[in-house]
Amino acid sequence: MTIQTDEEGYLVDPAQWNEAVAEQLAQAEHIALGEMHWQAIRFMRRFLDEHQVAPDARFVVRHLAEDCGLGAEARKRLFELFPYGYVKQACKIAGMRRPRAWSTG
Repeated sequence: MTIQTDEEGYLVDPAQWNEAVAEQLAQAEHIALGEMHWQAIRFMRRFLDEHQVAPDARFVVRHLAEDCGLGAEARKRLFELFPYGYVKQACKIAGMRRPRAWSTG
């Protein structure tokens, strides 16, 4: 499957996203997606669908803490899952455009 990305590797058309695309994007980031990755990514996609904007990392941290049972370890775990940053990797793999107002860290 060929997907069109911008010069930073983000999808040009977020509507093109599906889980197979996420696997391709993750592979390009050298990430093997596990269940906790999918918990974060699926939450991010639901948030995007509901609010028409990419979720801030704090919403994903809250989801991981409360809904996935990670508690106080959630923030640390999010950045272990996506070691080069929430925007650079999580948002990219979840098929979102790079948020303009956020840093890539």
